[in-house]
Amino acid sequence: MKVAPGVIATPARIALWSAAAALAGLLFGFDVAVISGAEQTIQHHWNLSPQQHGLILSAALWGTVIGALGGAWPTDRIGRKGALIGVAVGYVAASLGSALAQDPWTFAAFRFIGGLAIGVSSIAAPAYISEIAPPARRGQLVGLYQFNIVAGILLAYLSNWIIGGQGWPHAWRLMLGVQAVPSLLFLFAACAIPDSPMWERARSEGAPQHARWADYLKPPLRKPASLAFTIALFNQLSGINAVIYFAPRIFEIAGMAQSAALLASVGIGLVNLLATGMAVLLIDRIGRRALMLAGGVGYCISLGAVALAFATGSGALVVPFVFLFIVAHAIGQGAVIWVFIAEVFPTSARARGQTLGSGTHWILAALVTLVLPFALASFAPEMIFGFFFVMMALQLVWVLRVMPETGGLALDDPSRPSGL
Repeated sequence: MKVAPGVIATPARIALWSAAAALAGLLFGFDVAVISGAEQTIQHHWNLSPQQHGLILSAALWGTVIGALGGAWPTDRIGRKGALIGVAVGYVAASLGSALAQDPWTFAAFRFIGGLAIGVSSIAAPAYISEIAPPARRGQLVGLYQFNIVAGILLAYLSNWIIGGQGWPHAWRLMLGVQAVPSLLFLFAACAIPDSPMWERARSEGAPQHARWADYLKPPLRKPASLAFTIALFNQLSGINAVIYFAPRIFEIAGMAQSAALLASVGIGLVNLLATGMAVLLIDRIGRRALMLAGGVGYCISLGAVALAFATGSGALVVPFVFLFIVAHAIGQGAVIWVFIAEVFPTSARARGQTLGSGTHWILAALVTLVLPFALASFAPEMIFGFFFVMMALQLVWVLRVMPETGGLALDDPSRPSGL
């Protein structure tokens, strides 16, 4: 296909453009995880109560909610590329502003801006990649976005461990500020890619840029809307953001020293990256449902074991089963969610459909982050992980009985099954 006069979208170029757009995921993952190494210092630095601490930490996620809910507008109106450029600018501002903040409310405001960028990226990047990718490679190429999220998480954990080990009095500021470097790299990459040919074709032909919101409540969009909503709901009810945000604190509750807990968090990032890489290689070969089934079984085993370990005082077992939980998430929900949501909607409904899925995902993520400091102070850890176990047992039933396979479907093929 042609994406610009004289430019042919060869497989190599499609892969390069997909990798460039997927850098939005690197900043997504870094921003989500970098706070784990700084959150306790921030609480002590500004003498925050558990409720204030939860509010400050959740500011980024509330920004993400608004970015996800409103991200369809720039993604449809100014194009996938234009939205990604805006995302990059937001990341640069958020990283520098939060690092230099002199009070908790200014800090929260810049974290909120970073959240806006994450929310829009979770719509624009998967939409862009899914629209330039051939069906046979779409899972792998959209999966680059998730792979980069995980790479960003590992990079953040590693950066926190290195910076935190230097003994600097304001190390948390540098932890947050280093994100400006990859943010600038992503800005240059976003400016260099062409826009989505599907979006440009629809605009030049005068076709509607998006479906109406009311259309998602009736056939044929009601079914894909319900699928996007449900997979996003279960994604956060797994407890993944609780573990990513509070891994060092969870390991300390299990009996580890602070330095060892930070190092174990680096291990989580590495295992997450390796498992995600394996899932990206398999997603187009064995399908989306197979990965979700494997991940669902792993969820139930690991979450049940962590709950039991806390209940019996076997803290040494918490770490290996948290690692198993990360593997289960990486090969299942982590690898599938953004691919699946992008695939179930046609082009005219994709941006708003992803808004529905991403908005659900991030509303739940923000709620989890808001209440978890209070929950950790008020409830036994086994109760918290037991709740996540029950939710993942329900997800396993949903995958078995409801979730369709979307691999290999052409995005705008009229022969697509009704509602997909």
